[in-house]
Amino acid sequence: MADPDRSAAATTTPARAAAAAAAAGCGLAGAVSVAVAVAAGPGPGLTGYISEAAITQSGYAPTYRIGIFSLAAALLLLATALPPELRRAAALLGTGAVCTALSGAVTCSAGCPLPPFETPTAADLVHGGASIGAVAATVSAMLAIAVSARAAPGLRRLARLGAGVALPLGLAIAVAIVTVGRGGLVGGLERLLLAVAAGWGLATAMALGAGRADRRGRSRSR
Repeated sequence: MADPDRSAAATTTPARAAAAAAAAGCGLAGAVSVAVAVAAGPGPGLTGYISEAAITQSGYAPTYRIGIFSLAAALLLLATALPPELRRAAALLGTGAVCTALSGAVTCSAGCPLPPFETPTAADLVHGGASIGAVAATVSAMLAIAVSARAAPGLRRLARLGAGVALPLGLAIAVAIVTVGRGGLVGGLERLLLAVAAGWGLATAMALGAGRADRRGRSRSR
């Protein structure tokens, strides 16, 4: 029977390494663009959602959207960079990319209202649902890699770390939204969760691009 780590390690190709490098570049550029838009825009700071940087009254809305579309591209490129043994994770990342792009294309109204304490518009629901779907798909991809025996050890470690931090944060955000609503608590937790997701994607892309995860898999299979 083939060693699962050797099987995963043997699938690295120059094209996948290039996709991983491009994913890291897009992810870093996207994260910086979104951070600049949120920090420099006229939003309410930590008491609001990150998406409020995209409202039409903000002069940094184009910067925010460019960042979001760059992050969507990063997820899609990361899905391409994963070895064939991780098809489920790749499919989840592809779903996350589509949801991320949709959240950037559909802008929420002022305040990005969400139920149960506010009355959202149809666009707010589409934007909010796409944003939630993007994060959920990305965290699910972490879990898929974390539990896969065919993933290289380096990728599993990164996925377990990412999922171990992201899952409690996601649960806390869900509880906070339905119990206290929009405010500093939800805003702060949202920023932490998105930072974890972006950090995991960047670290995974860098590991794939540099081949570190694959080399670890080879050393263990000898």
